[in-house]
Amino acid sequence: MTLEPYDLSTESRATPIGVDAARPILAWKLRSAEPHAGGEQHRVRVYRDGGAEGGDLLWDSGWLEFAPEQPTAVAYGGAPLESLTRYHWDVAVRGGDPSTSVIGTWFETGILHADEWQAAWIRRDISHDPGRVPPSLDDGLTDRTRMLQAPARFRRAFEVSAELTRARLVYSARGVARVTVNGRRVDDAEFAPGWTEYRSRIPYRVVPVEGLLAAGPNAIGAVVADGWWSGMVGFDPRRQGAHYGERPEFLAQLVLDFADGSRTVLTTDAHWRELRGPIRHSDMMMGEWYDARGESPGWDGPGFDDAGWNPVEVVPRDDVSLVGETDAPVAVVGAVPPLSTQEPEPGRFVIDFGQNLVGRLRLALRGTTEGGRVVLRHAEALHADGSLYTENLRAAAATDAYFMAGRAEEVYEPSFTFHGFRYAEVTVVDAPGLEFDVVAHVLHNDFAWTGSFSCSDELVNRIDSNIRWGLKGNFLAVPTDCPQRDERLGWLADAQVFTPTALLHADVAPFYERWMRDVQIAQRADGAYPNFVPSIQPNQREAAPGWGDGAVIIPWEVYRTTGRTRVLEENLPGMLAWVDRIDRLNPDGLWRHGVGNNYGDWLQVDADTPRDVVSTAYFARSSWIAWRAAEVLGHGRAGELRERWERVRDAFAAAFIDAQGRVAGHTQTGHLMALAWDLVPEDLVPATVRHLVDDVVSRGDRLTTGFLGVALLCPTLHRFGHGDLAYRLVTQTAYPSWGYSVEHGATTIWERWDGWTEENGFQAAGMNSFNHYSLGSVGEWLYHGIAGIDQEPDSVGFARILVRPVVDAGPQWAEATLETVRGTIASAWRRDGDAVALSLTVPARATARVVLPCAREGAVVDGRPVEDGDPRVSDTSGALELTLGPGEHRITADLRSAALVG
Repeated sequence: MTLEPYDLSTESRATPIGVDAARPILAWKLRSAEPHAGGEQHRVRVYRDGGAEGGDLLWDSGWLEFAPEQPTAVAYGGAPLESLTRYHWDVAVRGGDPSTSVIGTWFETGILHADEWQAAWIRRDISHDPGRVPPSLDDGLTDRTRMLQAPARFRRAFEVSAELTRARLVYSARGVARVTVNGRRVDDAEFAPGWTEYRSRIPYRVVPVEGLLAAGPNAIGAVVADGWWSGMVGFDPRRQGAHYGERPEFLAQLVLDFADGSRTVLTTDAHWRELRGPIRHSDMMMGEWYDARGESPGWDGPGFDDAGWNPVEVVPRDDVSLVGETDAPVAVVGAVPPLSTQEPEPGRFVIDFGQNLVGRLRLALRGTTEGGRVVLRHAEALHADGSLYTENLRAAAATDAYFMAGRAEEVYEPSFTFHGFRYAEVTVVDAPGLEFDVVAHVLHNDFAWTGSFSCSDELVNRIDSNIRWGLKGNFLAVPTDCPQRDERLGWLADAQVFTPTALLHADVAPFYERWMRDVQIAQRADGAYPNFVPSIQPNQREAAPGWGDGAVIIPWEVYRTTGRTRVLEENLPGMLAWVDRIDRLNPDGLWRHGVGNNYGDWLQVDADTPRDVVSTAYFARSSWIAWRAAEVLGHGRAGELRERWERVRDAFAAAFIDAQGRVAGHTQTGHLMALAWDLVPEDLVPATVRHLVDDVVSRGDRLTTGFLGVALLCPTLHRFGHGDLAYRLVTQTAYPSWGYSVEHGATTIWERWDGWTEENGFQAAGMNSFNHYSLGSVGEWLYHGIAGIDQEPDSVGFARILVRPVVDAGPQWAEATLETVRGTIASAWRRDGDAVALSLTVPARATARVVLPCAREGAVVDGRPVEDGDPRVSDTSGALELTLGPGEHRITADLRSAALVG
C-alpha cells in the first residue's frame, strides 16, 4: 500500500528563507490511493546544498515508526547549521510493503549567531531635516496630522566587480520598510518587519536579490515610515517620543557571494544618505499624503546624483534581539472592485465596494492637473443621507491624499497605511475633467486557507463569509480587535475565543506561535499578563479573567490542532506563573482578587453573569490546561496541578451551583462555562443542561452571551444533545443574533449585537466596530456541528476524528474540507426525505468515529450493510456509530429510525 508524502514544510513554511531555529521542525503530510492500517515508517535526510545529488549529507534520521497520535514531523538532529546557507532535505515513507515514496524540498537559514551581525541602525539626522511637513505644504492638514512626519528615504550605491553567484539581503526596521534594489522592490511584504514587543525583539527578513543586481554600479533604496514604532498606535494619543521611538530606523546587511569563493558584506552605516521623498506623512491610523510633484525618478537606482542628500545618523545596535521571520508577512492578497459609485455633488464620489474589508485604495488617474488633488476617506457604514459614518473611527482620520504632478496618467496607492472600510469617498479638488478608476486592495498576513464550508442554508453561508472576512481583516501583524478605529490592538480575550475558529479556516498556527512569544515577553515578573500585546502601555495593570487566560488557552488550542509540543514547551512556564499567581491571591479557589479591569462576559445582552462566576470558571479552565500541558510534557508538577484543578472545580460548584443545578446569576454564560468545562457535579448535569435550554427557548431561541460565553454556546448545546437548538440559534434573524446583522447588511462580524438596530440606529460611536471577530467564534461549530468535522476531546492533530453532524435538524446538505497536519479531511452529507448519505475522507494515519442519529438497521457503509457483529460498529446502544480507517467512505442511513436512538 503506497503512501505518498506531500506538502513538505520547514518551520511550518514551504521553502522558507531566513530560518533561525537551531533545530528546525521538518514536516509533511501523507496520502494514499487506498485504505491502509498505518504502521508506516519514515526517514528524513538533510544535505548542505545540492540535495541527494551531490550534496553533503548532514543528518540521517534512519527509519522510524511513529505512534498513531504523533504528527508527521521531526526536529532536525544533525550538526549545527550555518548562517545564510541553503539546506535540502527529503523524506522517504513506506507502509505495509517494501515500496517507498521519496520527496524533497529545501530551506535557507538566517543569521544564527549574534556576533555575525555587522550592520548598525540608521535614521534621519534631524539636525539636517526635522522630518515634519513644511508650512508651504501644510494645506488641508489638521492639528493632529500636523504632528506626523515624512518617512525617511535612504540610499546606498555600490559596485559589483566580480562574477556573482548568490546575494542575500537581510533587513529590518524600527518602523515599516519598503526596500528596492536598482529601483525594483525586493519582495512583496507590506509593513515589514511587522509588530512585536520592540523593546525585546524585532524580526528581520532575508530575501534573494542576485536577480536584481548587475555587474558594475548598483544601488539599494529603502523608504521607512513610522508604522507601529513611532506612529499613532492604540487609543492613546501619540506622546512625545511616541510609544517606542521618536523616528524610524533601518538596518540592512547585503551578503554577496562570488564565483571565486569570496564574500563581501555591505551594511547600513555612515556611507548611506537620506532625503525625504514625495510622501508628506504616513501613519497607520491617520493616513498618508503623497505629493507627486516631489518625486525624484531614479533615486533608488545606480547613477543617481545624491550629492545634495543628507548624511544619516548611525545608531549602534543594542541588546534587542534580531529574530528571523517565522510566519508569512502582510501582503496584498486580493482586489475588490466597486459595487456602485454615487456622485452626491460634483467632484465628490461615494463608492461602495460591497464588502467591509481591510486594505487601501488604488487609483488610476487620467487627465490630471498639476497641484490638483484627490482626497480619500474611508468608512464602514453610511448615514441615512448617504454620507460616510466615521464617528466610530474616533481619532483615526483614515484619510489619504494625492497631489498630482500633471501627467496624462498617474497611479496612486498608499504605501504605509491601511484602513477598515466598505465605503470610500473620493473628493477631487482643483482638477477639472479628472477621470479615475479605483479598486480596493485587501491586506493581511499571507497565510494559506485550509478550511472550506458550505451548506444549503444561504444565511449560514453568509455568516461563514462574514467570519472569514473578519479573520482577514484582523490578522494583520497581530490578531487585532478591530482594524478601523484608533485601537487595533492584540486583545487576548478576543483572540482566545476565536482561536479554534481561526485554526479551522486558515493555517494561522505559525502566526499565533509568533505572537505568543511576545505575549510571554509581556508577562510581568509576578505572573500577570497584560490585556493586550504588544503592550504599548508598559504599566498596564494585570489582565482581566478571560483575557490573561488567553495566554494559556491559545497555546493549548494550537497544540490540539497541530499535535506539536513545541508551542507548549515555549509557553508552559508562563502558563504556570499565571495560574500560580491566581492561586496565591485566591487560596479558597474563588478568583475574586487580582482581577484587573474585570470585564465579565463583555457585551452580553439582556443578562448579567456574576463576574466571580466568570473569573472562577476561567481559573478552573486555565488550571485544567496547565495540568494537561504539564502532563503532555512530562513536567514534574503535573500531579499537583491536577489537584489544584480539582480543588477549584469543587470550589466553583460549592459556591455557585445550587441543589437544582442552577448556576449563580441564572444566565446562559454561567451555565455554559460550568457545563463546557466540566464544573458541574455529574448528578446535576442533566438539570443544568435543562436550565440552559429553558433560558434559550424562553427567549424565543435567542442568546444573551457576550464575548466569552458566545464561543461555548453552540458546541455545548450540541455536546449535550441539543444540536437542533444550536442550529436554530445560528439561523435566528431576530435581534440579538448573527442573522440580524446579516439581514441588515453586515459583511463582517460586528463588535456588538446592537451595533445598529432598527429601533435605535447606530450604537454609541465610542465603541462600535463593524469588523470584530470575537462573536464570530461560532464558526467553530459550523465545521464541527453542521458539517461534522471535529476531533475527539482527547485527540490532537486530528489523529482521531469525530464526525457528528446535525443531519436531522439542520440544513438539507452541508460539506466542508479541512487540510490538517495529517492530510485532508472531507465531509459531505445530504438529506433526501428521511434518507441521509454521508461521504467522508479520512487521511492516512487517522481514524474517524461517525455518529448519526439513526438506528443501524438498513445502514450501508462502503457498499456493505451494517450487521450485528460488524467490526466497524463501535457502539451497542442502537445508534449508528462506526469507527472507520483511512480512505474514502460512503454511508447511507434512514432517519425514520432516529426515534429508536436513546
